[in-house]
Amino acid sequence: MKNYSRQREEIIKVVQESHDHKTAEEIYMIVKAKDPAVSRSTVYRNLGLLVENHIIDKISMLVGPDRYDYITKPHNHAICTKCGKVFDFEYKFEYEKIRELVIKQTGVEISNKGIALEGLCDSCRNK
Repeated sequence: MKNYSRQREEIIKVVQESHDHKTAEEIYMIVKAKDPAVSRSTVYRNLGLLVENHIIDKISMLVGPDRYDYITKPHNHAICTKCGKVFDFEYKFEYEKIRELVIKQTGVEISNKGIALEGLCDSCRNK
């Protein structure tokens, strides 16, 4: 990305420090608390640019708002079905075998390079 922006750097920092993959609105609220002059459109536009330039990843959710991740290499997620938080986890799936199986059974060409599993997080389970 050509132009340096203090606000963009702050957005990157928020995404880097987030271990539960914040939504655009959550990122906006954190950046706004540090820089009251920042606008919602600035945060949303910069998130789009950062995704486009492969600096961060957007996790498209089936339900609820998209979330953002600083890890851009292929990896896996566990998603809480109640609160929507997204957690990274490490496990070596035989991705190519899974991909071929899904294509053979459904005809769906897989576009992501990780596995997403759903369940209840500790916080939601203990409520």
